[in-house]
Amino acid sequence: MTRKQKRLTIIGGALLFLGLAVALVLTALQQEIVFFHSPSDLQANPVRAGERIRLGGLVEKGSIERGNDTKVSFAVTDTEHVIKVSYDGILPDLFREDQGVITEGTFVGDGTFVADTVLAKHDETYMPKEVADALKDKGVWQGTE
Repeated sequence: MTRKQKRLTIIGGALLFLGLAVALVLTALQQEIVFFHSPSDLQANPVRAGERIRLGGLVEKGSIERGNDTKVSFAVTDTEHVIKVSYDGILPDLFREDQGVITEGTFVGDGTFVADTVLAKHDETYMPKEVADALKDKGVWQGTE
């Protein structure tokens, strides 16, 4: 085997190994590449209690209940399904009902989502693209294009 053939064999083997590694990573992360899960997604494909995910949707009207100190509970909906969320912390200033929100946390045994992070829109016209797309898919989008 000549030096050129050895070099091409090594390069070909490296490219094959790299391609296999990329395919394995994409296969393993197929379900985890999603930025957030809507309540309907979670109804169709439930996650294990304790598994860390992002939950996105709208804060359901009339669902905000303030507890002691910084404890707050509210519901996130995509107008089809509703998930109860509890959060202990300071909410963003513009957090309110009928607003797009993404929460990050885990489910507990009773089906309540315990959030440790709450993200809300930053002005009157902003809504996360993924939340807007999910609402458009449900046919309830009321914003502008």
